[in-house]
Amino acid sequence: MRFHQLIAVGCLSFFSLASHAEILTGLYQVREPVTSQSPDERAQATQKALETLVLRLTGDAKAVQNPALEPIRKDPQQIISQYGYDAGPPESLQVDFDPVSTDRALRQAGLSLWGSNRPALLGWWLNDSVDGSSLVGDGQSVAEPLRRAAQHRGLPLRLPLADLSEQLVGTAENLEGSNPAPLKEASERYGADALLAVHAHEDSGQWQAKWRLWIGDQQEQGSATGADQAALADDVMLQVSQRLAPRYAVKPGVSTDQLLEVQGMTLERYAQLSRLLEPFGGQLVSVDGNRIVYQVNGSAEQLRSQLALAQMHEVPADQASATPQAAQLRFSW
Repeated sequence: MRFHQLIAVGCLSFFSLASHAEILTGLYQVREPVTSQSPDERAQATQKALETLVLRLTGDAKAVQNPALEPIRKDPQQIISQYGYDAGPPESLQVDFDPVSTDRALRQAGLSLWGSNRPALLGWWLNDSVDGSSLVGDGQSVAEPLRRAAQHRGLPLRLPLADLSEQLVGTAENLEGSNPAPLKEASERYGADALLAVHAHEDSGQWQAKWRLWIGDQQEQGSATGADQAALADDVMLQVSQRLAPRYAVKPGVSTDQLLEVQGMTLERYAQLSRLLEPFGGQLVSVDGNRIVYQVNGSAEQLRSQLALAQMHEVPADQASATPQAAQLRFSW
């Protein structure tokens, strides 16, 4: 049975794809450190969790102060499904927010939303301390603060194995350099969407770092500080999240409706495409063979960034096939 016939009779199964982007689990679950389980501290931690969540979903540090969110700030319980305590370390309050009511409140406030399908980052993180230099590898205990920080800021993070060959690549010169070629070559086996290079060092009891982010053909960079490695990791991940969010976050009522055509469709790809287009309110318009047309609401640049997560390529207008619908954007797997 052909692809379009399966769509028509509703027999589509949702399979997973070997793609780089990740569906970030726990996006609406926030942990905030506490020193006790007193009502006052729980209330303070709940407010902090709300701030963390809104920043995680919008990438905008000022979004939580939106006047339309005042009822939520006064009573966060209306969008909380449950909470509990995690013994840690560190001990923390775990707040589970309801995705439906949370998204509805943010959309009604006119805020941009960044969905759960996010670019996978491969983090090359080099620590310099009094004990020497070390590349943080997957499975090492020193990687745990990085993972917690990435989860806290809503970023899917992968780490290299930090074997001997990768230690030769993950040098301060390569991590601070503007040429990503050495890191990209060593990163191919991990299948990430973006490279994050961080060179951190300890100075007089404080941690400082310079970071670079490569995604597509663009580069971002910055510096961060922290009282310890955990605080430094959180600052780095926060900055990276705020740089990435504008690429993917969709603001209701600002973007325009347009038609998107995708070629090379299969059942598995349909499942993935549906997830990718969720933030854009994707609605199926037509299916013709292995071509599919969606109506979406979003800017062309945001759609390009989102579809790049599935390793899709834009089809030039002069190479596009004739279709009944005049799609403004055309992509192919």
